[in-house]
Amino acid sequence: MNSDAFDGGRKLPLVEDFYTIQGEGYHTGKPAYFIRLGGCDVGCKWCDAKFTWNPKHFPPVDTDSIVSRAASYPAQAIVITGGEPFLYPLDYLTDRLHERGLEIFLETSGSHKPSGTFDWVCLSPKKQQPPLPEVYPMANELKVIVEGETDFAWAEENAQKVNSQCMLFLQPEWSVYERMIPAIVEYVKSHPAWNISVQTHKFMHIP
Repeated sequence: MNSDAFDGGRKLPLVEDFYTIQGEGYHTGKPAYFIRLGGCDVGCKWCDAKFTWNPKHFPPVDTDSIVSRAASYPAQAIVITGGEPFLYPLDYLTDRLHERGLEIFLETSGSHKPSGTFDWVCLSPKKQQPPLPEVYPMANELKVIVEGETDFAWAEENAQKVNSQCMLFLQPEWSVYERMIPAIVEYVKSHPAWNISVQTHKFMHIP
């Protein structure tokens, strides 16, 4: 999509925005307002948001209207997710949200040039399109999806690139949860720098 369509981030390809509970990672259990942007070129075969991949399905909408809705809910936390949010200029969005006193959490694969200012960055690296070097130092949380035993080595490779204060999480890919969770439990017991993340929102049957 032509970058001019986004008017410097004053418009963004919104898929959906909604109020819910953060289901995974460090902030599990916290109420938050989710802003999901369309478009992703990473192509994870197990992605549970494949409907977001084609940005042409989501015409740019006014960013100020997104901010107004986000600020109208009781929670003071915002999660920006996708798709891949770094496909778009995010400074305008994050500046307006911060002006409202809102805390901003980002979910990203780190595969594109970063923009925006965040209070918490969750980096979820993907083998087929790894994070850019400049994204690793930004990460407050490294969340590696585990679908097989070889993913532990991938997790450790990425853990060497984040800052020393970054929280480390292993999360079973949902479709293989029953098969992989015993191995993840044993791995974390042997490598206590890591924590386990599970998709609690799926157990709770909420968005």
